[in-house]
Amino acid sequence: MYLPDFKLERKLAVITGGTKGIGKAITLAFAESGADVIVIARNLKDLEQTKKEVEKLGKQASIICKDINDYKEIVQEVERVREGRDLDIWVNNAGMNIRSEAEKVTEEEWDQIISTNMRSAFFLSQYAGQVMKSSKKGKIINISSVGGHTALRTGVVYAMTKSALIQMTKNLALEWGKYNINVNAIGPWYFPTSLTERLLQDESYVQEILERTPLNRIGKLEELSGAAVFLASDAGNYMTGQTLFVDGGMTIYGF
Repeated sequence: MYLPDFKLERKLAVITGGTKGIGKAITLAFAESGADVIVIARNLKDLEQTKKEVEKLGKQASIICKDINDYKEIVQEVERVREGRDLDIWVNNAGMNIRSEAEKVTEEEWDQIISTNMRSAFFLSQYAGQVMKSSKKGKIINISSVGGHTALRTGVVYAMTKSALIQMTKNLALEWGKYNINVNAIGPWYFPTSLTERLLQDESYVQEILERTPLNRIGKLEELSGAAVFLASDAGNYMTGQTLFVDGGMTIYGF
């Protein structure tokens, strides 16, 4: 058999920040591939809408309305909702950015970005790893950024956290490989999301983006969710500790 299995039938996947942009695209792609999902986000209305869309695809959706920084409460809710089922896939997608020049970053901004993007991802991964260790299998996917690999013009603290996620991915993959747990990351460039909406309305900024992108266009969300399905499925079983840059070739340049 030369075609690997990209299906996620009978799998249970948790997606943080799973109601908008990249997170929602991954949530719906997982459901379309056969997985039941637990979606974590702050906005109840968005959660309920996402739940309806998943159920239209014929899969079960549970929702947890929590801020990602309340990770101890999130763990308790996931334990309640999964009802003893194996935790097959965990996606650390929730994140934020405050675009500031380095000399203008405040301590409050620093703490907020570090906690949201890095601290929560680590401790939720810790929980997911503990559960997956008991079942001797699992996939953890961290949503990083090209900013974790290549210098960006602003957003130094954001870039630091995304770089940390890449290194965390490598270390967890090394530590948990013996338990058949795969840990990988995805590094997106520009996609249409709530975080990029304002920037993508600036024609001069978009032109600058395109000049740094060999494929000369903004990415489509389904082009990113396909990478997530690959890493979550049996097709990605021999991938671990890696970061897939879904970036139209942007990181080729190395600047």
